[in-house]
Amino acid sequence: MSAVMLTAGSLPLPHGFFTRQGGVSSGPFASLNCSLSSRDDPEAVRKNRARAAAALGLWPDALLGLLQVHGQAVADARTPWADEARPEADAMVTDRPGTALGIVTADCAPVLFADAGAGVIGAAHAGWRGAVAGVLEATLDAMERLGARRGRIAAVVGPCIAQASYEVGPDLRDAVLAGGAGHARFFAPGGREGHWQFDLPGYCLARLEAAGAGQAAALGIDTLAEEARFFSHRRRTLSGGGPIGHQLSAIALPAG
Repeated sequence: MSAVMLTAGSLPLPHGFFTRQGGVSSGPFASLNCSLSSRDDPEAVRKNRARAAAALGLWPDALLGLLQVHGQAVADARTPWADEARPEADAMVTDRPGTALGIVTADCAPVLFADAGAGVIGAAHAGWRGAVAGVLEATLDAMERLGARRGRIAAVVGPCIAQASYEVGPDLRDAVLAGGAGHARFFAPGGREGHWQFDLPGYCLARLEAAGAGQAAALGIDTLAEEARFFSHRRRTLSGGGPIGHQLSAIALPAG
């Protein structure tokens, strides 16, 4: 079985928002777990990532990853690195043909970027902390430094936890509202007093649009609600914890 992925019509370069289907991992990592930091069998993860790279038309070593830390740092991927030397960052950009940029998520928002005219791509991991810190805007800035034009960049928010599934406390709400009172529109009343339902994909879209991205769209798929297709950190927490896999989202610049 091949790696199963979703695509977005507004992204003009090879890409995939991969599901958890079509891999070789077993147990809680079944089956396309692509996290290099998980407790899964490392060989199974390598095979899964190779399947994802093949789906994008590239060799396994063309797929780059990060040590994701929920920040705003953006890595320059014009010079590739080995998996064991991946930088601490939550986004990366490149104009190097034959490269795929991949980030892993299990409820956070994966965001893929492309300026096909300039031949510049980006990928970002946007949990609420990274989004508040400005990782999406930092990715656009880094792409411009490589020759992209902000108004020509297409950005797509992939599968992530949806508002109906994402109850949050006052710490998250306060951090988001510190960026502007208008951000209150991303919160709805929660099921418990002192809690709210947070619209992470909507918040990411608003920040992309405010930053001047040429196109910004979201797939509108809830990772928590679709257990057969996606890993979900919140679902795992609600069910009592334990190990978990992560799905991959990646975008590539074809070689040659």
